[in-house]
Amino acid sequence: MIQRLGAERDECFFWATHQGAELDLLVIRGGRRYGFEFQRSSAPTITKSMRIAMEDLALHSLDVFHAGAHTFPMDRKIRAVAAGRLLQDLEPLR
Repeated sequence: MIQRLGAERDECFFWATHQGAELDLLVIRGGRRYGFEFQRSSAPTITKSMRIAMEDLALHSLDVFHAGAHTFPMDRKIRAVAAGRLLQDLEPLR
């Protein structure tokens, strides 16, 4: 994933709050923050942690990788990305 994004090691972080919200991968590049979550489900859902991360971090986008077959929008700035379509649907960061 990190290699596909073209992210450097010092651009990648795990993020969590004391209240329990967390984000599996946060990439900061050029003043923009990109969030990434991993769900084993084939029917991904938007969690409270995702909403908190979107707001607290002012994320440019949030991609949720899942075990399903299709990539689709979940909400404004939140997209479900099928793990099997990672190479087709995940663009390297600019």
